[in-house]
Amino acid sequence: MASNLMKAFDAAFGHPRGKVGELGGRVMAKLNAPVEEHVTEVAAPTSEEVVLVLGPGPGVGLKLAGERALKAIGVDPSLVMLDESRDRCAELIVAGKVELREGAAARTGQPEDSVDVVISVNNLQLWGNRAAAFHELFRVLRPGGRLVVSVHRWALDTSEYDLMREAEAAGFTDVRTSLRQYGGVVPAAVELFAHVPS
Repeated sequence: MASNLMKAFDAAFGHPRGKVGELGGRVMAKLNAPVEEHVTEVAAPTSEEVVLVLGPGPGVGLKLAGERALKAIGVDPSLVMLDESRDRCAELIVAGKVELREGAAARTGQPEDSVDVVISVNNLQLWGNRAAAFHELFRVLRPGGRLVVSVHRWALDTSEYDLMREAEAAGFTDVRTSLRQYGGVVPAAVELFAHVPS
C-alpha cells in the first residue's frame, strides 16, 4: 500500500507523467504560486537578462520570469510539465520571450556563460547528483550571474550548511541560505542565494 502511494506521489510531483502528472501540475500551480512570485521578485530579472528556470513544472514561475526578462528558458525532464508550461506561456513563446526544452539541472543544454539568472523552485530534491548540477549551473551562468533556489524544508535531505558547501565547491560565491515561512498550506522553504564571481 505504501509502495503504491509513493509511486502515485512520484507520478504526480516527483517525475510527473500521465493523468496523475497533469493533476499534480494543477496542484503545483496553485500551491507553488506564492513561492514562484517571491523567488522571481528576489531574482529580479531585468529586461536585458536571460533566465534559466529549472523544473518549471506547470510554468507559473516561468511565465513570471518571461514577462520580466529578455528571455526565460524552461528546462524540465517531464514531458507532461513541458506541455503545461507550453500552454501557460503560449503568448510568450510566440513572442520569443519563453523557450522550453527537455533537460535537467545537471544537463541543461545551455552554452557556457549564456544566462544571467538561474531559478529553481521545489525541485532541488530531484536533482540527483547535486554536485554535478551545481557545476552545470555555474558553467552556464555569466560572470556576475546569480542563482536563487527554493526548496520545501521537509524535502531537503541535507543541512543548509552542507548545501552551501556544495554550491561553494562548484565555484559560487556570496552563498547564503534563509528560511522563509509562507503560512497556510504552503510549507516553509529553505532558500539558497549565490553568485558567480564577476
